[in-house]
Amino acid sequence: MFESTYYGITLQAALLTMCIFLGMLIVYKTGLIRATAGFKRGVIAATLGIALVYLLSFVLGMFGLSVPYLHDSTPIGIGISIFIIIIAALNFVLDFNLIEEGAQQGAPKYMEWYCSFGLLVTLIWLYIEIIRLLAKLANRK
Repeated sequence: MFESTYYGITLQAALLTMCIFLGMLIVYKTGLIRATAGFKRGVIAATLGIALVYLLSFVLGMFGLSVPYLHDSTPIGIGISIFIIIIAALNFVLDFNLIEEGAQQGAPKYMEWYCSFGLLVTLIWLYIEIIRLLAKLANRK
């Protein structure tokens, strides 16, 4: 749907998603960002807050209402999208840490699937947020 409206947007979003993923992996492996207890709490709290806003947006949408600025192409709407992309990218640190700790502690084999699924969900969430941001930026032209 986005590709038919904005030519080339899906490829741009996919490339940006891969670049952010690789960048976060490099930042994590070099130790520039560590998954401390406080970092985990902050990212989880921000992620839950975003999930609640999206749930509220979904429920209000059923009644013909919308959350202000969330889906707008205004500077505030673009800023919200950038904030959500940053939180989605920071979730990679939690995913990488879960995988690393599981491997160190000798987690059961089936846990590989849970960790892979978590990483995939984060990738898809990041891709969707990036494509939304690119659509908002294209609407401003």
